[in-house]
Amino acid sequence: MLTLDLTNSPRWHDLAPGVRVQLRPLTTALMVATRSDPAVEAVPDEASDEERAVAFAKALARRAVIAWDGIGDADGNAIDPSPEAIDALLDIWPIFEAFQLTYVSKGLLLEQEKNASALSPSGPSAGASDTAKPARKPARTARRG
Repeated sequence: MLTLDLTNSPRWHDLAPGVRVQLRPLTTALMVATRSDPAVEAVPDEASDEERAVAFAKALARRAVIAWDGIGDADGNAIDPSPEAIDALLDIWPIFEAFQLTYVSKGLLLEQEKNASALSPSGPSAGASDTAKPARKPARTARRG
């Protein structure tokens, strides 16, 4: 069953020990806005899937991050989220992976569940019959010998 969160409130996500970010809900509007982000659209056609994924994740994070804890500058002073700081945070591989797994993948998992759903017993596939027929085995011939 799909559970709807009607509060649509931001949530905290732990990305590493002592590092957490508060993110807006992953909504359709947020994903559509990210797809048309200038940084995403500027990715060259010949770019690899990995390069596209990084550009998209950074653009999404710039829109989604509201606040964070445990993130500071080179001197150890706490800093507020900014587009540059968010990009720098996602340049850290374990943080990028955690962001993908705890935030982005939830939307992708829902898409996978939708694609892997069983046929509905009362939907358009109800009562459908198989149209494929098993291949006929070739007739055996007696061996002469």
